[in-house]
Amino acid sequence: MLNMTSNNPAGMTSGRLNIMSFVLILGAFPTILNTTLVNIGLDNLRTTFDATVSDTQWVITAYLLAYVAVIPLTGWASERFGARLIWMFAVGAFLGGSLLCGFAWSLPSLVFFRVLQGCGGGMVLPVTLTILSRAAGRERLGGVISMIGFIGQLAPILGPVVGGSIIDSIGWHWLFFVNVPVGAVALVLAAKVVPAGQKTRGESFDLLGFVLLTPGVVALAYGVNQAGGAAGFAAPSAWLALCAGVALVTAFASHALRARRQVLLDVRVFARRSFGISSVMTFVSGFSTYALIFMLPLFYQVIRGESVFETGLLLIPQGVGTMCFILVNRRVGARIDTRLIIGTGVILTMAGILPFALAGAAGGDAVLLAGQFLQGFGLGAISIPIMTLAFSSLSPAETPRGSAAFNVVKQVGAPFGVTVIAVILQSYLATVTTNAQAAGAFNATFWWVFALSAIPLILAFFLPSPRERADGGVNREL
Repeated sequence: MLNMTSNNPAGMTSGRLNIMSFVLILGAFPTILNTTLVNIGLDNLRTTFDATVSDTQWVITAYLLAYVAVIPLTGWASERFGARLIWMFAVGAFLGGSLLCGFAWSLPSLVFFRVLQGCGGGMVLPVTLTILSRAAGRERLGGVISMIGFIGQLAPILGPVVGGSIIDSIGWHWLFFVNVPVGAVALVLAAKVVPAGQKTRGESFDLLGFVLLTPGVVALAYGVNQAGGAAGFAAPSAWLALCAGVALVTAFASHALRARRQVLLDVRVFARRSFGISSVMTFVSGFSTYALIFMLPLFYQVIRGESVFETGLLLIPQGVGTMCFILVNRRVGARIDTRLIIGTGVILTMAGILPFALAGAAGGDAVLLAGQFLQGFGLGAISIPIMTLAFSSLSPAETPRGSAAFNVVKQVGAPFGVTVIAVILQSYLATVTTNAQAAGAFNATFWWVFALSAIPLILAFFLPSPRERADGGVNREL
């Protein structure tokens, strides 16, 4: 009889890999969906607890800070205790936090339980990537990354639809309860189909690295979050936190490069041409991928007057576009230069932004929907090959800490890019008095997104060619 819990995933059949991928992504899905799901309910939570907007915002901020705080720990924890155990612990912590959030009796209790939820949620995706990349190997890595990329695009689109429906029908408690049955099923199945993973009990914990890196990443995340206010990056709480974060992360990098033993997060992988450039491209995707996730719902609700539920439906073409890229990429992706795929994705994304940069307060709905489809196809063509290229440059032993490093870059870069775009939008909206002027403010901001979206096109030229990757150039230093 087939032993589904074998510690050695080498030689895993495609069928087993697909089953395991489904289970792991099932467990990760609620953590990805959670952000937009709860964002939709913020105003309802504010009125429920009779709180101020700034106090209610801590429901989001507390989750974000806890989320990024635990990412650096995931590599060490996966190696020390086994990836499956840490994954199940993370999903369990997320579900426990979700259950407690649903029973929260006050805003402070809800914020506290969101911290627990964020501690679990922050560990799930890095460990998921570690398990899947080890099991798939380089030959099948693109397929599993595509599945994760699709969920990453789909969850923010479903969030407003599901969240709006929950708020209108059964109440805010179910914004959190809805995570429990999905995650519970994933936990039960994971115990049967996910390999336990090897453990390295002899490896000591990098305490100095933890003291430097975790507060540094949290300070960066907090600074970016504070910059989203009216004062932008000029706010003392924003720039002080950002300066402290940069100083601590720089000190950690210096410590990591000098250390003679394995550190909390392997910074040397960033010197590799493939991993380093992919990480930079992931960071700057905050100006395009995540900026669009931020801008499009606002455009439909503020300028077009759509409801939350209607906005969710209008955003579906973007997810369809990503799905279509995945289907096309499975058939022809292996035969096309990755640089060409990424470059084409950038051009299609920019073409999809144009209708919004030119849109008025009414009309042109079909063109906007077509633009969103192009965005989804293009963003899939950018993000999925980039992630595949980054992880294909890691050996199995490097994957846990490399995955943590990649996710730190992503979780800091995404909100940074969104905040920059939000500050730009706020500056344009500061003097508007009519809906037509507001539409013009959005148009101008979409032009900024259009311009910044071109950065990955430039960086793509520095990625290794297929011949260089075949000759080992994927691991050459920058």
